[in-house]
Amino acid sequence: MRSGCVKTQLEDASGHLQITGFLLPGEIIGMDGLLNNRHVSHAIALENSEVCVMRLDDLDSISAHLPVLQQQLRRLMSKEINRSHTLIMNLGSLRSEQRLAAFLLNLSQRLGVLGYSQHEFVLRMSREEIGNFLGLTLETVSRLFSRFAREGLLRIQQRNVLLLDINALKTLAGTDCA
Repeated sequence: MRSGCVKTQLEDASGHLQITGFLLPGEIIGMDGLLNNRHVSHAIALENSEVCVMRLDDLDSISAHLPVLQQQLRRLMSKEINRSHTLIMNLGSLRSEQRLAAFLLNLSQRLGVLGYSQHEFVLRMSREEIGNFLGLTLETVSRLFSRFAREGLLRIQQRNVLLLDINALKTLAGTDCA
């Protein structure tokens, strides 16, 4: 991704959609297609976005001459695997408020790495999409945002978020959100 925000999702035979991620600039879309040259997930832009499309053959050819590119690709694949492991652990073991706190902290950290504010940002995804991703209902996500605001952890107005107490969110999450 060069710019924007994209969600990835899977669809089962009955048409049920499961959001699997929200990708930001610098992150790679489409690694699920490397095994069988067929993508099982769909990528949907949540705002105006720009991507750099590369054919796998071209990537293989270039990386054969640039060992640093091979290292970077391995690093990015490892990062994606770790992200998936963290998500599975969070969905299986965290309470709803911990999930949302961890989600906000993770997004904050990723935006910070890109040079954006870690404290103030716009959620490009809806509350319903956040809930789908975290295994929560829309109502639970909305209720938790209201609770976090009442407790002084954040200020939220529609999709504009200002994290007021990152340390308290970290304590609430009770996990490494990187």
